[in-house]
Amino acid sequence: MCRLFGMHAGKTPVHATFWLLTAPDSLARQSRKEADGFGIGTFAPDGTPEVDKAPVAAYEDVKYAQEARELESTTFLAHVRYASTGGNTAVNTHPFVQDNRLLAHNGVVEDLDVLDNRLRQLDAYDLVRGETDSERVFALITAEARNNGGNVGAAIGTALTWVARNLRLYAVNIILTTPTDVWAVRYPDTHPLYVLQEAAEGPHNEKHSERISLHSEQMGREQRPAVLLATEKMDANPNWRLLDSGELLHVDSNLQVDRSFPLPEHPQHLITLADLDPTAAASQHPLKVS
Repeated sequence: MCRLFGMHAGKTPVHATFWLLTAPDSLARQSRKEADGFGIGTFAPDGTPEVDKAPVAAYEDVKYAQEARELESTTFLAHVRYASTGGNTAVNTHPFVQDNRLLAHNGVVEDLDVLDNRLRQLDAYDLVRGETDSERVFALITAEARNNGGNVGAAIGTALTWVARNLRLYAVNIILTTPTDVWAVRYPDTHPLYVLQEAAEGPHNEKHSERISLHSEQMGREQRPAVLLATEKMDANPNWRLLDSGELLHVDSNLQVDRSFPLPEHPQHLITLADLDPTAAASQHPLKVS
């Protein structure tokens, strides 16, 4: 199963070296199980997205280690790939860039011919460069954002609701980033997705501010607030929280975190491992949820 990592550090650019390289369950360590590619997405000071990715294992790649140490950004998006749809090529490697946003995904969405027809109806098929279901789901979100005036959260809800009602679906966990915002979805409860948070008003409020002050050795010389998202708990911090099934999480530039549940409770055409072809099934080993 592909691994996801996202981080929002507010308005001041930071490094993510600890989480990408040296944490007890860093992304580099996770890539020993998911060796079909890696990608790290950040944003330049002017907001331009910058993606470094390659169809090789992160733990083997000198460039990955260099980028993990040197990159600075207000938001980070990283992915290590276990290919399920599409060949092991650079164009199929996450994260993807569309309209100055970045997205990474794990899971499987099928009926791609139906999805392609939907993208053509929305004049968005030209966004697709590779073979993956992930890039196509991103194109659907991008099309909806273009149509609604740029409301990314609403676009995610509309796009994934369409997917849930019209396509065979195993899982569609996503993290989407801009220089100022991060969105994440866990849907349904097939695969885990965690957020590391410290909630002043309690973790069950629909809208509340959630922050985590990271140790100075993890983030640099100064302690800085940040919100992190990951497929696995990356260290022993007890504050990792499992997102609920169908939860859409939004983190803004002030690190305020809002939760909403815009998706259908259950996908219309939910499939299981037994329904996947052998390649896709091999890539979707379930993780223990804790």
